Amino acid sequence: MKVKTTRFGELEVNPDDIITFMEGLLGFESLKKYFVVDPGDSTLILWLQSIEDEKVAFPIIEPKIFKPDYMAKLLPADLNGLELESLQTAKLYSILTIPANVTEMSANLKAPVVINSHKKVGKQIVLQDSKLSVKHEMYKELKTYIVNFSSDDARRTTYEPSITLESGDLKPASPNSRTLEA
Repeated sequence: MKVKTTRFGELEVNPDDIITFMEGLLGFESLKKYFVVDPGDSTLILWLQSIEDEKVAFPIIEPKIFKPDYMAKLLPADLNGLELESLQTAKLYSILTIPANVTEMSANLKAPVVINSHKKVGKQIVLQDSKLSVKHEMYKELKTYIVNFSSDDARRTTYEPSITLESGDLKPASPNSRTLEA
């Protein structure tokens, strides 16, 4: 099915990818149907896009990416409402607030979005943990994760420049290569 969005234009959405939030999201209780959009950039930020209102899309991210020790303790009623036996079979996201100054980006760790990927149902759950913040500043943590992300790209690279130090400048050992300046 085709879904028109203001942020991503018209998207083709598989009906099996639609997630139903029976209670909506906090402040958007009337909107029940969403899908996850991966813009394909390197930010690790996804978008929870409403099907019912093309203007409504929430930036989301898995909190474990920038806060590896993050734990969401759900009550049995919350698990039952999502038809989950445990959080191991769920997707857990934090809604982001991204102001004009992106370095002030924050994540809502207090009210994560929990999705049962198999049943395609979701719920935003307000956790009872008083140590969790609705505005956890996480830009530096996310940036550190992205910079330190290990990839196997280096193993696939066949070009290996040989660099030597000459007269305080960095120069490639090969005369056919370009000069690198520090």
